[in-house]
Amino acid sequence: MQTIRIGKLQVSRFILGGNPFSGFSHQSADLDRAMLHYFTVDRIKRVLREAESLGINTLVARADNHIVRLLLEYWDEGGKIQWIAQTAPEMLSIQRGIENAIKGGASACYIHGGVMDQLFENNKLDEVPRAIQMIRDAGMPAGVAGHKPEVHKWADSELGVDFHMCSYYNPAPRKESAEIRPGTLEQFRDSDRDAMVQVIRTLSAPAIHYKILGAGRKDPAEAFAFAARHLRPGDAVCVGIYDEHKPDMLREDVRLFEQALSATS
Repeated sequence: MQTIRIGKLQVSRFILGGNPFSGFSHQSADLDRAMLHYFTVDRIKRVLREAESLGINTLVARADNHIVRLLLEYWDEGGKIQWIAQTAPEMLSIQRGIENAIKGGASACYIHGGVMDQLFENNKLDEVPRAIQMIRDAGMPAGVAGHKPEVHKWADSELGVDFHMCSYYNPAPRKESAEIRPGTLEQFRDSDRDAMVQVIRTLSAPAIHYKILGAGRKDPAEAFAFAARHLRPGDAVCVGIYDEHKPDMLREDVRLFEQALSATS
């Protein structure tokens, strides 16, 4: 597995995403519930072990109490995967989310994409530099996520972050709520994807490309081929899996990704 550098970290170019573990399907409330029922602690730990066996050394997941407790158990059992923590809006403040990431043993931390979108939309970005410094003071690489290309343009020019989490799609407005409210119709437009990859080309720091599969809406071979064509040498992808009905999903995704990378070299 190829790796990139994010600050002091060596990170696999295929990063495992944690949204399905926390019941975020970005498809329907029924699928959210199905994921929550399926992903017991034992099943999540099985996926983490499989990921490590495939050369994946990094997980992106929420800095909530569920993930913290799960990872402590996994590491106590000998697991080695490193954790890039995403602040969780339900922690009530960005600072509380960062504190949870620090307490939980994260290797890096970034501000939730919906939070960044909402702050940007409402011109309330003043607290972001302090949050980035708080992450750095804890000895971790600091980043931001965002579904809007403009968020990353701002972060690149104003913050000098260590990495960007760049969503290919901007499925719902975030002006009123950082998290997508239940029942919201999410839209996955290729025009959003095209706009994001254009901005990624201009960023100073590494970008982790996420939602590259459109939350299960895109053909995997096409999606990985598109991502591979737009990855810079220091970039990576982040992909979550829901393998209840396809046990070999992670292995197949890694194969498609590595095949797509080979085709572009």
